[in-house]
Amino acid sequence: MRIVSWNVNSVRLRLNMVRRILRKYEPDVLCLQEIKVENDLFPAQAFTRAGYPHHAIHGQKGYHGVAVIARIPLLETAIHQWGGIDDCRHLRVQIDGDIEINNFYVPAGGDVPDPKANPKFAHKLRFLREVAKWFGSRRDERLRAILVGDLNIAPLESDVWSHKQLLKIVSHTPVEVAHLERLQNSLDWVDAVRHFVPPPEKIYSWWSYRARDWAAADRGRRLDHIWVTPALAPGLRAASIAREVRAWKKPSDHVPVVVDLDI
Repeated sequence: MRIVSWNVNSVRLRLNMVRRILRKYEPDVLCLQEIKVENDLFPAQAFTRAGYPHHAIHGQKGYHGVAVIARIPLLETAIHQWGGIDDCRHLRVQIDGDIEINNFYVPAGGDVPDPKANPKFAHKLRFLREVAKWFGSRRDERLRAILVGDLNIAPLESDVWSHKQLLKIVSHTPVEVAHLERLQNSLDWVDAVRHFVPPPEKIYSWWSYRARDWAAADRGRRLDHIWVTPALAPGLRAASIAREVRAWKKPSDHVPVVVDLDI
């Protein structure tokens, strides 16, 4: 099974790019974040025509939202809210009998890394704590689960262009990294990309729109992740980050993460 996860930054605006990704990478399951559209206006027919007739959508007007698109049946779907705010950031689906996929769009957290001064940052930390507690309550060595999405945290020094310069920048602060580590430890999640590309090799999945030449500056961060539980980890076959997509016309600031898994 091939899974692709991508923060599309508006699915309707970049529908042609999504079609191109489906043709180029041929995923069995495509997980999108920041779809920025209500469920009724999601371009479901375009995906059905492309050979992906199974859809789970959790969206809202203009902001956030997640979706799972598949050419294999989605046997069960569920939506969750975290941090006391219903902002369409998590969708859970079940495939192939006992495999669940959790698609997340973790809050960015604003600009000030202080939960007392910045409600957005406080929400981000609360969101991560609640998700970690929820997964921890379901701890079972037999659980076959996958976590994907824009987690809005680059945890490792080699996940950012400059560890020293980003220590006080939201997405790489020690408090965020600690919260993400607790989430990863909740089910002993295996980071699929770092399974194949271990540190200290630098890899990124996001480059700011502010850079005049993003490729030359290469000031990226790895904010997008795919994790699997230990029960699925032996089936990992390949993982990559599709950096070339950032160079396409009118791109998202994120690029897809691609993982191949023998289930």
